[in-house]
Amino acid sequence: MADQSLYEKFGGEETIGKVVDYFYDELVLKDPTVKDFFIHTHMEKQRKHQTKFISFALGGPNQYTGTSMAAAHKGMNIQPEQFQAIAKHLHDALAHFGVAESDIEQVIAKVATLKDDIIYK
Repeated sequence: MADQSLYEKFGGEETIGKVVDYFYDELVLKDPTVKDFFIHTHMEKQRKHQTKFISFALGGPNQYTGTSMAAAHKGMNIQPEQFQAIAKHLHDALAHFGVAESDIEQVIAKVATLKDDIIYK
């Protein structure tokens, strides 16, 4: 199906939720370069927001009601190498669930459009 969104292709919000869980549990929260950003984060709420955000970014229904990327990252002073670490973890989480490299590249390209709203804030 050529007009199928990545959201549909990946299996919808339930599957994206599993990717998000793996992303945090197995990658982000074990990475010393980025895990400290989440010390005071309510992780269940974070997972839900991230699942909704990624679902929307992949062409799913717009259920994301969180703050803007710039506001959400204000005061964090995320550096380019930390942004890259998160992008790599997202890549690896998607690959872990068998997502094709060409589809992962599309996801990472969408994430890259947010870089200016995230780093150095």
